Amino acid sequence: MVRAVLAARGGRPAGEIDARVAASAVHLGLVARLVSPALAAAALGQHLDLSLDGLWWQAELGGPVPLSVPAPVSGTRPVPGDWHHELLAGVIAPLTIATSRAVPVSDRVLRGNVASAINAAAGQVAAARPGLASPAWAAARALFASPWLAREPGPPGPGFRRASCCLFYRLAPDARSARADRCGDCVLRAAPAPR
Repeated sequence: MVRAVLAARGGRPAGEIDARVAASAVHLGLVARLVSPALAAAALGQHLDLSLDGLWWQAELGGPVPLSVPAPVSGTRPVPGDWHHELLAGVIAPLTIATSRAVPVSDRVLRGNVASAINAAAGQVAAARPGLASPAWAAARALFASPWLAREPGPPGPGFRRASCCLFYRLAPDARSARADRCGDCVLRAAPAPR
């Protein structure tokens, strides 16, 4: 179904969409939906219980997956080790493993998706609430410090580039072109010129 939606957006037959690209898109979208509320809560000094049995979602094709998470546990502050374990080991790693078992997508690509989602979540918090920029980027750095993300370059921030490609460039009509669309943190993008 995801391949069909991606194909329709690009005016191509579904058979032309690589299953790995579709799996990467779903994985990145789900990871972003899970990381964003946890990182925002951490920036506010709150802890969000993201155990899988407390999450509610609705299957929606063609857009973000509506996700409902429990309210933050009031009066508690996230402990980086606990947050790391709950979010990365308890939620994101099982999702990543399930994705790679369903479709043969490189673990490196999927972990790059996680790093990209973390960086983007911190950037969104910083843009929406400049007063929370420092704790948002600190929360992102705490997640990047996980051995699970050891291959990803750091630190997180506006200039972040992931260590692997998400594969989305393959959705462009001329994916082999040097001018094909690239994500903002794409490893395939030319490095910005020094100022």
